[in-house]
Amino acid sequence: MEQQAGQNQLPDQAGISSPPYFNRDLSWLSFNERVLQEAGRQEVPLMERIRFLSIWSSNLDEFYRVRVPALMALEKLGKKKQRSRQEDTFATVSVPAVSAVIHRQQELFGATLAAILPQLSEQHGISLVYNQPIPEIIRTAATDYFYNQVLAFLQPVHLADPNIRFFPENNKLYFLVSVSDAQHADTLLIVAIPSDQLPRFHSIRAGGRLYILFLDDIIRDNLAGVMPQYNIQQLYSFKVTRDGDLGIADEYEGDLAEKIEKQIARRDLGFATRFLYDAQLPAPVLESITSLLSLSNANNMEGGPYHNLKDLSTLPINDPALLYPHWPVSTHTVAGSSLLDEIGQRDLLLHPPYQSYHTVLRFFNEAAIDPWVEEIYITVYRIASDSKIAHALISAARNGKKVVVFVELKARFDEANNVRWAKLLKAAGVQLIYSIPTLKVHAKVALVKKIHLGRTNYYGLLSTGNMNESTARFYTDHLLFTSRSSLLLELEQLFRFLSQRKKPQPGPSLPFSELLIAQFNLQERFLQLMDREIANARQGLPAGIRIKLNNLEERVLINKLYEASAAGVPVELLVRSICCCRPGIPGLSENIRIKRMVDRYLEHGRIFIFTNNGDPELYMGSADWMNRNIYRRIEVCFPILDPALKATMLTLVEGQWKDNTQAVWISPELENIPVTDEEPRVRSQEMISRLLSGKEA
Repeated sequence: MEQQAGQNQLPDQAGISSPPYFNRDLSWLSFNERVLQEAGRQEVPLMERIRFLSIWSSNLDEFYRVRVPALMALEKLGKKKQRSRQEDTFATVSVPAVSAVIHRQQELFGATLAAILPQLSEQHGISLVYNQPIPEIIRTAATDYFYNQVLAFLQPVHLADPNIRFFPENNKLYFLVSVSDAQHADTLLIVAIPSDQLPRFHSIRAGGRLYILFLDDIIRDNLAGVMPQYNIQQLYSFKVTRDGDLGIADEYEGDLAEKIEKQIARRDLGFATRFLYDAQLPAPVLESITSLLSLSNANNMEGGPYHNLKDLSTLPINDPALLYPHWPVSTHTVAGSSLLDEIGQRDLLLHPPYQSYHTVLRFFNEAAIDPWVEEIYITVYRIASDSKIAHALISAARNGKKVVVFVELKARFDEANNVRWAKLLKAAGVQLIYSIPTLKVHAKVALVKKIHLGRTNYYGLLSTGNMNESTARFYTDHLLFTSRSSLLLELEQLFRFLSQRKKPQPGPSLPFSELLIAQFNLQERFLQLMDREIANARQGLPAGIRIKLNNLEERVLINKLYEASAAGVPVELLVRSICCCRPGIPGLSENIRIKRMVDRYLEHGRIFIFTNNGDPELYMGSADWMNRNIYRRIEVCFPILDPALKATMLTLVEGQWKDNTQAVWISPELENIPVTDEEPRVRSQEMISRLLSGKEA
């Protein structure tokens, strides 16, 4: 659906000098800084603080793979190609400006880790050997490990050899080794650190302590012993981050899965966006290596002696005292012997990870074996590597049922896993539908069709997150089980449309009214819902908008939020990551308040609440308010119609809005401001855990 004329205009901005939008990339970096802040909090258990450092590092790698290539391309286009000076000011940012923010965060990362390690050692007897020599008490054991396990994987590359053209793989760890030979000629070697084949960390107990060594340091300490022909002068760690775009052409012809497999094989050799190197690397050597490795166009970044610190999450530490305390996980008790029968009687709502995902698995398992279930439909975006849901679908197909699976092969960084499962499903007789040209299908929905005694019954599963039992352990999502025909007949229409593998065309669209579906009615309906709140506010009736999202970028919808604010509608936004809506600007957004929350679980649900003159209307679904979700994806949002379930959701979101422990305010200057002036103290994830487990505080 295209933007309608006039809807992309800001409200009257007379006297407003502040930019109306946050920059997308700086906003994302501010979210990653919030993750870094959590790593620095003394109240967080030590191993969990280390994991937040790992998350920060992993997020940054993805930023360099996905966003930096776009920024570099924009810089090449130049200002003449950009749409307007205003949009240049508000929407784009230079690579040097981004690098400056990242450099500041890297310094905070180093300071945070430096503060954690002594506590780990002094309070718990665990020594993570970091940027220091291997202690003598464990040196022999470390050397034995090197010769017995590590040495087989080392294959030095001589850069001086004219017959060798070395191409560093994406985010793989390397040593640049400066050596001189017997003739005293200086040369450079590259040695790959085999952390993709061996554990990044090796632990050794000695003297009543647990020592944990980086694989890097074990190699560094022993390399000279296996290269006697060289005098090793220095080792410098480095890695290259490459563009993560597969560059798949949208086309109808040919085997898309095969094409994606070929592109995956090439992706690790794509355009270099970052060359991250040890800050001790001398300038002449830096110049030489960037030339030899064809990295002159990459963004050069100084770093520490270790890279890929996302691996910190794999530290061999399992002491419960260093981890979050256990929160109970409740399991839904099925009324009677059949979950499908229970869904036929009433709507159910599941809230993982506070509640067990077993109910979802049972839904598919029952459908696979039920003799009267004839058809099963599901969209798959990110599937678990050992998916029990996929196994149930395979069983259903082998049991003679029609099973139709829409597999989004273009799910970034999950393409290989999705292709693998697509082959297994197809071999079992599952009917596969692949990606739609120019669109991604991001919806998270499933439909079961059962015919018994001449009557057709539908059972649906609509979710805010992927049908993925692995991520369900730490992503907060909400899943609706329903047999409401008003919703499921529309869902059946959507699956019929998806089976055609075509993009929606301008003109009369499918008659969706209950479900909000991107490319058909989603943006239009959200605009109507906000217009109703604006009209109510102007008439002095109860009005309000409360929305929870992962990301908020799309300007038509943001501008409508600004219009609502100008009309006096209170707007409360919970936005985890990217947020381009700027709150608290007089004359523009003074009635908009925005919070961001980071805690032990990743906030992932998308929830939309409209006050509606005291009779709240509530939707949930897969759609963030990003350009990609609104204009380039099929998304599904769905209403919560059961009064009791709606009341539960309103309570949960109210608790999250009141969070003043893990939530921060997003300021008009894009700062993460702690909530310090509210009592009593509320930690919403803990509150929700107690509420859903029946142990209310």
